[in-house]
Amino acid sequence: MSAPCIERVLTGDIAEVVSFVTEARAQMFSTRAAGGMPADLAAFEAVYLQGDGCFLVARDNGRLVASIGYTPYDHRFPQLDYRGLKAVEVARLFVMPDYRRGGLASRLYGALEGRARAAQVALMYLHTHPFLPGAVDFWRRQGFTLTHNAHDPVSHTTHMERRLLRAT
Repeated sequence: MSAPCIERVLTGDIAEVVSFVTEARAQMFSTRAAGGMPADLAAFEAVYLQGDGCFLVARDNGRLVASIGYTPYDHRFPQLDYRGLKAVEVARLFVMPDYRRGGLASRLYGALEGRARAAQVALMYLHTHPFLPGAVDFWRRQGFTLTHNAHDPVSHTTHMERRLLRAT
């Protein structure tokens, strides 16, 4: 297995990437995934390729093996006040099982953070869930801190953030 190449998604890649992420989502969330196509995937080009979004993938000899993206934070969680900050939400991190535990997720996140810094993003936000093995620890290793644990009965959402720029 060679070291996968990380690249930004282009318009011609959208169908393949949406299929990859949809399958990954089904694997990660099994019966927890409700409803149809998530809004960000249904409007992939507008969300991730135009405006202030970004989506990266890793390929090994042309084969899609990992993904990650960010979108502008939409302020849907009232307990998180990021008004006045250029904040983005990290989403859709998935690494194929054969490529896990080799640093690819860290490389992908590092490339995404580099794009965010170049875009003058002040804060990266994400949420994860304790039923995803190792997720909270992984994000802590990337420099994220816990900001809020929701005590919702289904998903027990864990909110995390990483400040990139100091407030002025």
